[in-house]
Amino acid sequence: MASSVLIGILITFLVIVLVLYLVQRLPIDAKMRQIAQIIVIIIGIISLLKYLAVF
Repeated sequence: MASSVLIGILITFLVIVLVLYLVQRLPIDAKMRQIAQIIVIIIGIISLLKYLAVF
C-alpha cells in the first residue's frame, strides 16, 4: 500500500515538472507564463495533498 502511494506521488511530481517545463517553453508574455506556472503549482500541490489523504 505504501509503495503505491509513493509511486503515485512520484508520478504526480514528474507530471508537474513536465508541465512547468512545457509552460516555460510557450511563446507567451512573461506575465501570462508566470500566472500559468502558479496555476500548475497550485493544482500540483492539491494533487499531492490528495495522495497524502489531507483532502
